[in-house]
Amino acid sequence: MLRALDSGPRGLTEGAAEDRLARFGENVLPTQRVTPWPRRLLLGLRDPFTAVLLVLGLVSAAVASWATAAVITFLVVVSCGLRISGELRADRSMAHLRELVATTASVLRRADSRDAAPVVREIPVDQLVPGDVISLGPGDLVPADVRLLRASGLRVHQAALTGESQPVDKYAVDVPDARYGRGVFGQPHLCFQGSSVASGSGTAVVEATGARTEFASTHTGVRRRGPSAFDRSVHGVSWILVRFMLLTPPLVLMANAAVDGRGLETLPFAVAVAVALTPEMLPVVVTTCLARGAALLARTHGVIVKRLPALHDLGAMDVLCLDKTGTLTEDRPVVHRALDADGQDDAEVLRWAAVNAWWTLQLADLPVPDMLDEALLDAVDETEAMAHEPVAALPFDPVRRLATAVVSTPGRLGTHTLVVKGAVEAVLERCALGEEERVRLHSLADRRAADGLRLLAVATAERAAHHRAYTHADERGLAFRGFVTLRDEVTDTAATALRDLADRGVSVKILTGDHPGTATRACHDLGLAVDGVLTAGRLDSLTDAELAAAARRTTVFARCSPDHKARVVIALRADGHTAGFLGDGANDLPALRAADIGICPRDAVAVARDGADVVLAGQRKQDNGGKDLTAIGRAVTAGRHASGNITAYLRIALSSNLGNVIAMLAAGVLLPFLPMLPAQVLVQNLCFDAAQLAFAYDRPHPAALRRPAVLRPRGLLRFITGFGALNALADLATFALLALAMYGPGSDDEAVFHSGWFTENLLTQALVMVLLHTGRRGAGGGLSPVGRAAAVLAAFGVLLPLSPLGPPLGMTALPLSYYAQLAAVLTLYAAALAMAMRRLERRHAEREA
Repeated sequence: MLRALDSGPRGLTEGAAEDRLARFGENVLPTQRVTPWPRRLLLGLRDPFTAVLLVLGLVSAAVASWATAAVITFLVVVSCGLRISGELRADRSMAHLRELVATTASVLRRADSRDAAPVVREIPVDQLVPGDVISLGPGDLVPADVRLLRASGLRVHQAALTGESQPVDKYAVDVPDARYGRGVFGQPHLCFQGSSVASGSGTAVVEATGARTEFASTHTGVRRRGPSAFDRSVHGVSWILVRFMLLTPPLVLMANAAVDGRGLETLPFAVAVAVALTPEMLPVVVTTCLARGAALLARTHGVIVKRLPALHDLGAMDVLCLDKTGTLTEDRPVVHRALDADGQDDAEVLRWAAVNAWWTLQLADLPVPDMLDEALLDAVDETEAMAHEPVAALPFDPVRRLATAVVSTPGRLGTHTLVVKGAVEAVLERCALGEEERVRLHSLADRRAADGLRLLAVATAERAAHHRAYTHADERGLAFRGFVTLRDEVTDTAATALRDLADRGVSVKILTGDHPGTATRACHDLGLAVDGVLTAGRLDSLTDAELAAAARRTTVFARCSPDHKARVVIALRADGHTAGFLGDGANDLPALRAADIGICPRDAVAVARDGADVVLAGQRKQDNGGKDLTAIGRAVTAGRHASGNITAYLRIALSSNLGNVIAMLAAGVLLPFLPMLPAQVLVQNLCFDAAQLAFAYDRPHPAALRRPAVLRPRGLLRFITGFGALNALADLATFALLALAMYGPGSDDEAVFHSGWFTENLLTQALVMVLLHTGRRGAGGGLSPVGRAAAVLAAFGVLLPLSPLGPPLGMTALPLSYYAQLAAVLTLYAAALAMAMRRLERRHAEREA
């Protein structure tokens, strides 16, 4: 390797380093190109609904309908502005990747003279080049991808790349061997940019810098998610509206030209009809529903929704993927049991293990205890570990895979006790055991490991006291004491959170870099049933379609790299699921960005927080860094609350608007005059739009909160078509009442006709708001916000023609007999609506059953 890099143990010369810096570039992560905001604005107009609204605004301006044009244009600008601000926040996440990279490095450099002695220098990390020889020590961040030349007790955290909760042993080897581990990250002689030194020290040669590092290839290639559940829903609804709106003006113009010979003079009416079909308040209602839900979550539960549409996606989520470490489990092990050689509980084994941990820590002068040692010391009284007199310690190293403490017991003069603790294989091969007994103990350990437990073997030996230094040769002829089993500590709220999610119809998948047994054990401790386990090796052999099928019946995906996690999430989304991902590490970024909804706790690394859509910030210092996972269930409920109100608004607004448009088209063909003046259409539309703001403040039926709130365009189309046709029948009945019974086709009393139809339209719309929204079983008593808004709308429809504003709008007072006849029409319409809703509820219940 040194020859391939044209380097050596003495490092590079300054001249060679400068040449390589010019050739390879600085050791920095590649930056993404920033999209300017004007281009973002144009990209925002690709949404079909936004584009059609803009066109309608321009047409309204062309026919001098300035108020309509101003309102529509304002809504388009607000919609695009919200989208741009969200994208800018998401793009800033890449900048925080630099926080995981060191700022300086200790490098061995020589002057250009051939005989110059190498000198250790601290240089900026961006000046590192391939071939540099660097030093690593406790707490250092690994500045580039390196190969170890020498190492002493080196242990490295590489969770940012693999997700493994425990630090891994690293040591120099002459020849790489695939048996050392899975893939490149399992090789003990390689360390990678983005990892950090937990303990020990080492000297290494730089192999790759900048964009050529594994860290850069893992994270700078993060793909943006495709359209989220919210985007897909809005896009589908938008195309439904586009089809209707593109057909409406030509139909109005052609019908009037063919029947009455009226041409372009009906263009304002045609535009008004198209606007009447458009739910102009959609951006306002959607934004208000989502903003109120997000504000309530932040205020009451400490959940921060960074991207408003993410709240809708939470409500639609039916699969939540979790990175086990740091979310379901804490980043520390705890003692599970202490077992003797027969597999029975034995507290003495745990005491000897704690003695080893305590005196190894004290005599070897380690900066901090290993996590396993810390778990052992937490499980016993420290006075038990300190009851012995220290003699010597042989600290843990990754080659021996064990640590030894030599102690003397007060009252036993002339005798030293060697207490050895470490990997099962390493300890058993040093014990005085027969082959049959050794095999039995290995089998016992394998059964415990298969349950997802970590094992430490403990052995002791009595030696005559002597003054020479103890060495590794003394670790022979040991008496086996037993095993200490450890498991990952689960978070306090994880089990409750998983039950809440299951009750809400959200299934859970575990995506982790840990061993499959460890992940399965955590699921068992949390009461989560494991239907299947899939490891990264098997996952790599599956096509995307095969992976989507396998993901349906798999609970645990183990040994996953960041790309594996993202691929599983993408497969679930391709299979029709709305997938969320909860993670807290830099290795979770690809999956966070690939999911419909990315979630992380407050104490996640900066890059994960910025890449997530929702942050579980918590409200107290005692909330374990935002890992109160029950907040996820509350966030899901808030999302379904908002989504339920949005769905109710769309159903009612579109079905009512469609019915009105059908009636207007029919009346425009049959009447010798316009059935409603453009100004009257727009005032009616404005009144209905204002009333519909109440949906943002209403509470949906409790049944809507028990299942994912998915807005399906086809289902919505069937709903608005059926109920729109019913609404049109009521309008046409009123039209017949006005045109035939009272005034006849030849009457020129247009103002009475316009007034009567205006009143009827607002009354039927108020009726639709009440019956289609609160007509479900179990609706609470009293008037809801929607009910109060409907009452105001009905009153406005009755009183406006009678008010001083009526004549300027072309309306006049109606005879009292009309109201009696209208009441009969509305009673029949209400009965038909109630019957249709009961039939719809019955079909829905049958599908769920």
